[in-house]
Amino acid sequence: MLSAVGIAACGDDDDDAGSDATTGATAGGELTIYSSLPLQGGLRTQSAAMVNGIRLALKEADNKAGNFTIKYESLDDSTAQAGNWTPEAVSANARRAAQDDSTAVFIGEFNSGASAVSIPILSDAKVPQLSPANTAVGLTSDEPGAEPGEPAKYYPSGFRNFVRIVPKDTIQGAALATVMKEDGCTKVVLANDKEVYGAGLARNVVAAAEAQDLEVLFNEGIDPRAANYRALASRARGQDADCFVFAGTTPNNAVQIFKDFGAALPEAKLYGPDGVSDSAFADEGEGGIPAAIASRTKITVATLAPASYPPEGREFFRQYAEEYEERQPDPYAIYGYEAMRLALDAIERSETGEREDIVKALFDTEDRTSVLGTYSIDDNGDTTLTDYGVYTIDGGELKFDQTVTAET
Repeated sequence: MLSAVGIAACGDDDDDAGSDATTGATAGGELTIYSSLPLQGGLRTQSAAMVNGIRLALKEADNKAGNFTIKYESLDDSTAQAGNWTPEAVSANARRAAQDDSTAVFIGEFNSGASAVSIPILSDAKVPQLSPANTAVGLTSDEPGAEPGEPAKYYPSGFRNFVRIVPKDTIQGAALATVMKEDGCTKVVLANDKEVYGAGLARNVVAAAEAQDLEVLFNEGIDPRAANYRALASRARGQDADCFVFAGTTPNNAVQIFKDFGAALPEAKLYGPDGVSDSAFADEGEGGIPAAIASRTKITVATLAPASYPPEGREFFRQYAEEYEERQPDPYAIYGYEAMRLALDAIERSETGEREDIVKALFDTEDRTSVLGTYSIDDNGDTTLTDYGVYTIDGGELKFDQTVTAET
């Protein structure tokens, strides 16, 4: 991988959110909330929207959580050269937060593979970690989709510090299978990028598809650095596949694999997960898939259309559009906003501002009324939300199609 990124280059202080960090969590003192998201590369649009949502939530709270003043620092877990998160940048961000005595909450990561790197560092320091985007099952439980040794290997100290507000991939896998069933798929082939997120999601899709009586012909791991995938696509054609699913992320050669499978299976329906829900995949002008392939592609994302959210969510999008002068805010903004809102609420409910008390407060979240709807955090750190959005691609942009409640 690339050489380590300097810690100072990973972040930009939000000076409006407070003064110099204090040491320790003293009543009425200052605490720091960090975020770690890929601010460069194909996911920059979603990450920037999350950061804006985070800042809006903090602004509305007057930079306060109970008796504490909150300072926010946005860190970048990606590099320009990689165009994606790197283990070095993720580790540097996690160490920075772990070594800062004022750290109260770490919001991140966007990518599940990145959290596999940061969780052990933050768990060891008992730093509360709140993800607005991770979906890999194995980060929180050993349910179907997890690999052997998950999730225990991410918590070497035994301290569970990680919660998420986005539904895990048992839900996304079931959502993909539900949509394929509705679309009339009969013979399904899958490819995955072999990473924590992609490999786990593929296992969930296979299990959910088979439960809905879809025939899964194969699920193959790919080399993201391969020049093409024509041989694998030809194999799918030889087996009369009528639907293709890629479980992985855009930086892992998603565009090339969709091109090859789209060419080999000209009548097949194509599907992708939230890992490819970005302009670098959807927009041909930015190097994404051709329009002819995009027209028969559907993508599942935990975000819904603004009108599909409860009144609190619709009001958020109105305020966001006004604050940032964006007519159509990126849907991921709402997850950044709710992550900060939950972090502030947990700090206030902790009363002490101490890390372990904040973690307990996060896990004790129950029947929370939020912009996402009403949800709780279960014993594993997972949200009880289950709805997924299904998107089509039109003119290089994701267009909301429907909300699907997955049949698990």
